[in-house]
Amino acid sequence: MIFKVFYQETSTETPVREKTQTLYMNANDEVEVRQSLKNEPFHIEYIEGLSDQHLAYEEGQPGFTLWKK
Repeated sequence: MIFKVFYQETSTETPVREKTQTLYMNANDEVEVRQSLKNEPFHIEYIEGLSDQHLAYEEGQPGFTLWKK
C-alpha cells in the first residue's frame, strides 16, 4: 500500500502548516512507515493510506515520487 506522510523537516521547531512537506512510501502498514522514518530528523504529523483513486490522483501531480531509503 502507498502511504502519504505529512511532516515537518525538523523536529525541533513548532509545526507550522505552511511548512508541511509530504512524501510517499510503499509499506505494509503505518507501523512500517514509522519504523522506516524513525532515524530521519522529521516531525511526522500524519500518515494517510491512499486508496486506488487517491493514488491515481497523486501520481498525476508534479513531484510525485516514492521515498527510497
